Amino acid sequence: MSLPVITNDMSDAEITRMMKNACEASNFLKAISHEGRLMILCHLASGEKSVTELEELLSSRQAAVSQQLSRLRSEGLVQPRREGKAIYYSLSDTRAVRVLEVVYDLFCKDH
Repeated sequence: MSLPVITNDMSDAEITRMMKNACEASNFLKAISHEGRLMILCHLASGEKSVTELEELLSSRQAAVSQQLSRLRSEGLVQPRREGKAIYYSLSDTRAVRVLEVVYDLFCKDH
């Protein structure tokens, strides 16, 4: 993987595209930059979970879990599925799994 080199001879279109991509990346990183949301994504990486399951796994109240899920949903990182009264969530963006793998390698593996 190589990072782009920004040069003085880049066109306005190239710079505009880079700024658009930087904005998208920034929004994505902000969405996962909360420990609660990061933990939710980690749990969902192994498969779909109900809100109740997530509450238990996170030892957190329903209101807090729902608030974090709402943010992840608004950013398009998770998707809900209703079954009766229960709501199940799953990952909807494969980029989240790729970032989680890097975060795991950098911060969790062998610590």
